[in-house]
Amino acid sequence: MKFTTFNSFGKISMSKRAISKVAAVAVQDCYGVVGLVNPTFNRESKSHGYKGIVLSSNETDIIMVDVYVVLRYSVTISAVSESIRKAVKYAIESFTGMIVKSVDVHVIDVR
Repeated sequence: MKFTTFNSFGKISMSKRAISKVAAVAVQDCYGVVGLVNPTFNRESKSHGYKGIVLSSNETDIIMVDVYVVLRYSVTISAVSESIRKAVKYAIESFTGMIVKSVDVHVIDVR
């Protein structure tokens, strides 16, 4: 699946994988994140960091993001989740020029 946006120069198409990688890097830079988790199998994804990111879109230029993470024990879950939301929203919007409607953080485990 591709995400498409339009600007004054024409049409821009971006793969789901490229946008997911940008989001994954933003998540992994947040304090308190141990790793991303594959939502299908509910275990850590060792080979690709972007597997814990699920993107969806109902309209052109709008992206909704689900992030599945494992957090470090003793961190404040709400603070880390808010940090993840802001980081992912900023990273995707600045990378793609598209609007991020929502970033939902799913904490799967604490280590």
